[in-house]
Amino acid sequence: MNYRTHIASSLSEIGQTAWDGLVARQDNANPFLSYAFLHALHESGSATPETGWQPQFIVLYDDAGDGEQLVAALPLYVKGHSYGEYVFDWAWADAYQRNGLDYYPKLLSAIPFTPVTGSRLLAVDARARAALIEVLQGTQQASDVSSTHILFPPDEQARQLGEAGYLLRSGVQFHWMNAGYASFDEFLSTLEQKKRKNIRAERRKVLEAGVTMRRVRGIDATDDDWRFFTRCYRHTYAEHYSKPYLNLDFFRRIGREMPANLLLVIAERNGEPIAASLVVHDETTLYGRYWGALEHVPCLHFETAYYQPLEFCIEQKIQVFEGGAQGEHKMARGFLPTRTWSAHWLAHPSFSNAVETFLQRESGGIDDYIDELNERNPFKGS
Repeated sequence: MNYRTHIASSLSEIGQTAWDGLVARQDNANPFLSYAFLHALHESGSATPETGWQPQFIVLYDDAGDGEQLVAALPLYVKGHSYGEYVFDWAWADAYQRNGLDYYPKLLSAIPFTPVTGSRLLAVDARARAALIEVLQGTQQASDVSSTHILFPPDEQARQLGEAGYLLRSGVQFHWMNAGYASFDEFLSTLEQKKRKNIRAERRKVLEAGVTMRRVRGIDATDDDWRFFTRCYRHTYAEHYSKPYLNLDFFRRIGREMPANLLLVIAERNGEPIAASLVVHDETTLYGRYWGALEHVPCLHFETAYYQPLEFCIEQKIQVFEGGAQGEHKMARGFLPTRTWSAHWLAHPSFSNAVETFLQRESGGIDDYIDELNERNPFKGS
């Protein structure tokens, strides 16, 4: 079957109806794949050519039947750096530079600033997905790029990319699973005594500091709420001497376009807000995303970014809480290790061979690391 291929530099070339219709047909869809989220990243100036994220989405159309239909798509960027990816290839870039070669630009399939597993090879069926991989391979061969990187694909798509010749790399995140808990206390009762005691002590410190918590659904969030959250977010980045990836325009856009997927947790003391977290969710999964504070209160981060969202999951019967990138400390709070994937192609044969050897060694280390983590399971009787 022949498809018409198009390279889109803007999602508006594809259209929201067509894009979201294709996303809805994926087994591993999530709110970050939505037109609203991606378009907000682009239109707010957060992920643009000027910030090193040049959209180059691959889209396939089929004109059989009733008009031309979008049958496959790949969110793809030409990258001029490796910031905002959460799968680290800085050592690869350094090795290229030390050998007089350019590592940038490179091709990257990912959701900017979002280490969440989800479909990357969006397709209506297996045939269209296979064609999409072929087009990606042709694009990378014809482009003046050092490499291609597909980050956080689901297991099945990682396997398909491996079969197509991409090098697979695994990583670890920490996810909380809802075992049908009726309350936060019931969840705590499943943990080892020391873990349970520590969590209660952390929550007590926040209460004793005079802090109260307020949850605000996206549909109820005001512009003042978004302004305050952005202020917290920027302040915390500044404390770490970093520049924030996102801006007020981005948060306003998602607040307007996808409010049903958003929850703000705002911490207040003496009637004044002092910290906030923002989580994204659908009916089955909650994703820990952004956090910031204007002043330090012991354990406030845990309460705002973990315990309040966990209570929300239990109340709303949300099955999984993905806690974001890295963080062994999450295990003590009931999060368990989960494997993630990325797929890589490098144009230079010698570097490709070197990276393949490195990934084989790294994979064994990841396996050992996951085994070690599982031995420290925080739940009773595990």
